[in-house]
Amino acid sequence: MSRAEVARHSGISAPTASKAIEALMKAGLLEEGELPTAARGRPARKLRLASQSAQVLGLVIDAGVSRTVTAGLDGKINAAHTREFATPETYKELIGTAADRIRELAQRDGVSTLGVGISLPGLMDYKEQRGLLSPNLPITNGQSPSHDLSERTGIECVMVQESHGLCLAERQFGLARGLNNFATLDVGAGVGLGVISGGRLLSGNSGLAGEVGHITVDPDGRRCGCGNIGCLETVASDAGFAYALGKRLGRTLTMQEALDIARSKHPEALAEMERTQKYLGIAFATVINLFNPSTLFVHGRLLLADETLLPRAVEEAGRRSLAPTFCDCQIVLARGSKRQGAVAAIIEHLTNAMAPGLVAHEGAITTRVAVQSRG
Repeated sequence: MSRAEVARHSGISAPTASKAIEALMKAGLLEEGELPTAARGRPARKLRLASQSAQVLGLVIDAGVSRTVTAGLDGKINAAHTREFATPETYKELIGTAADRIRELAQRDGVSTLGVGISLPGLMDYKEQRGLLSPNLPITNGQSPSHDLSERTGIECVMVQESHGLCLAERQFGLARGLNNFATLDVGAGVGLGVISGGRLLSGNSGLAGEVGHITVDPDGRRCGCGNIGCLETVASDAGFAYALGKRLGRTLTMQEALDIARSKHPEALAEMERTQKYLGIAFATVINLFNPSTLFVHGRLLLADETLLPRAVEEAGRRSLAPTFCDCQIVLARGSKRQGAVAAIIEHLTNAMAPGLVAHEGAITTRVAVQSRG
């Protein structure tokens, strides 16, 4: 839109709209495009979310491999400026490597970096921006990557729990646009859940709600990274499948090796897939019965390795769910990614910060920031 169109659509005066636009441009959130070449009369520049003059960065900290990406304020990830690295074994090395990648991507001529969003697995304290318990990445327990990376790089960083980030990604860039009641279930390294209810993230008293991955489903099962026995994520996740298939084959498998074997239709992989499908159905039914979402978005690499796995798991969920809630819910593959979740987290943080004194708990970030504090 042009400035005049913004004033007209928002119903505020042109001077007030112009003042607001100038504040957003000064903050780096908006930019003006080129003048239209074929327009008659006095053409007006169109405003757009900053994508040429400014960028945000996303950092996905994960077990095995971590990634850094860049994107404009429109959320579009720049594939040419994506970096990945093996997740180090110590927290100190992790912060050092991540800081190097962030500084590298932030040094683009003519482009200002507004902030970094960080996706972190496990439980985290949003108020303190600190990891509490990550069964699959314990080096982050008790640590604050957002604070430490802010100090190292001089760039504002904000952290989001990865399942909550997937919710943000799906709502802002995926299939959940316009939905007020949906859930995202991540069945990757563990089983994580994010729930949007009434348009807001269901976070619980301390931001720890939604840990369905640590519901006990097999009292005689194997020990989970959290210390408990037989948690759902030990049997209904990509990592759980890789572990169980490795036991069947008598060797330790990486996730990629397990996926390759699954795609080859190996008899042992098919048998383990059948077992995993039942537990996935239990996971789906648990979420549906507890939260009654209109849509359940599922994120996991194993679901992409065998296109029949999701329909079979949905059938299993239908047998284990309450009929009215199951019939009222769609179960589909998620379109959003953890990279988009990290980007969505920092974009939402920056836009919330433009409302002085406002306490916002949309998505995953709680913040009380006046616009002056960013300048």
